[in-house]
Amino acid sequence: MMTLSRREFLRASGTGAGLGLLATAGITACAAPMKGDIMPKMGRRVVVIGGGWGGATAAKYVRLADPSIEVILLEPNKEFVSCPFSNLVLSGLMSIDSMTFGYDGLRRHGVKVLHEMATAIEPDARRVRVGEGYLQYDRLIVSPGVDFLWEQVDGLSAARDSVLHAWKAGPQTVQLAGQLHAMADGGVFVLTVPPVAYRCPPGPYERVCQVAWYLKTNKPRAKILVLDANKNIVSKTGLFQAAWKAYPNIEYRPASRVEKIDSRAREVTTEIGDKVKYDVINLIPPQRAGTIAVQADLVGADKRWCEVNHLTYESVKHKGIHVIGDSTTGLPVPKSGNIANAMGKICAVAVVHLLNGKEVPPMAPGNTCYSWVSDREAIAVVNAYKIENGKVVQIEQKLTPGASAAVAQNSIGWRTSIWNDILG
Repeated sequence: MMTLSRREFLRASGTGAGLGLLATAGITACAAPMKGDIMPKMGRRVVVIGGGWGGATAAKYVRLADPSIEVILLEPNKEFVSCPFSNLVLSGLMSIDSMTFGYDGLRRHGVKVLHEMATAIEPDARRVRVGEGYLQYDRLIVSPGVDFLWEQVDGLSAARDSVLHAWKAGPQTVQLAGQLHAMADGGVFVLTVPPVAYRCPPGPYERVCQVAWYLKTNKPRAKILVLDANKNIVSKTGLFQAAWKAYPNIEYRPASRVEKIDSRAREVTTEIGDKVKYDVINLIPPQRAGTIAVQADLVGADKRWCEVNHLTYESVKHKGIHVIGDSTTGLPVPKSGNIANAMGKICAVAVVHLLNGKEVPPMAPGNTCYSWVSDREAIAVVNAYKIENGKVVQIEQKLTPGASAAVAQNSIGWRTSIWNDILG
């Protein structure tokens, strides 16, 4: 068995046959409906639900830590699209293709990638439903990301095919960029920020910068109107406030939660009764843990986020099931890509130790987050954590002094490294 030391994992994280054609590099599903035990378990098995920043990382690192453990990744999408950096697609600085990758790197590590949707979790039977069939597991890692609380904005459910959130990078990102670029000079682009907690706290404010830069450069009579459900910018506050001084086309309204949308009239209504007209709208809905986590009763009393053990990421409600990434709560960490990646590694170590009857070593995540505020400058925050009395505790936060081209260049190197860490 090949093992990675605690130091190696911490360094990497930034803080110090039953189914179609079974190939050596992965799985190709057959067209016939999957029924019964679609892949009988021959030895120890870890099933991972979700192939994003957390799930893909966890699948890879379980295999790296102990190749004798079978790992099956359930991910319906055949390509990984990075949410971090996707705001740059709106401004035209990057293409969606430049942040889109396949899963062949995981297959080379022996991860069996199955492009199917996990439809249910059965904790007592230790199995995951896939269509009409199921997969058995010894340990399950759930990384389902976020889903949206459509019903909290009146009229949104009926209009959600045309009113874009683009908060899951992919087709909607490209569609929103197209709407922005087609908007008339003098038009109004409305962006709504949901109440905390939501995926990527600084993400909406970076998006404001990218839209504002694009409009300033290409449509100087247009403006972006920001309706923030929160009382102030919730992340990198001073840095974003300073960056926005370069954009007189930004109108920011705090404490302006959107409660209703009329897509035919192109109008939204806020909680204080303001009616706002738009030419293009980017409505980012309130969020909760991915649907499968809610259905499996992994969420806490708030019915939104999953509470986990801080050392192992095992659910506090269901033993043998670990939850990582944006769906988690109870840790003093943001819902960021870097945190999901770090959780994936730490969870992988915990799962391998538990399957081998060993004590789980305490390992804290780390977080680095870049936000581009123009076509060439970025800002950043770095958070450091430790384990204290079995809990994750923040010990330090460092912010860049201001926006700079050097920080933007650092982010390019960071993204290449972390994308390779997840999928390479």
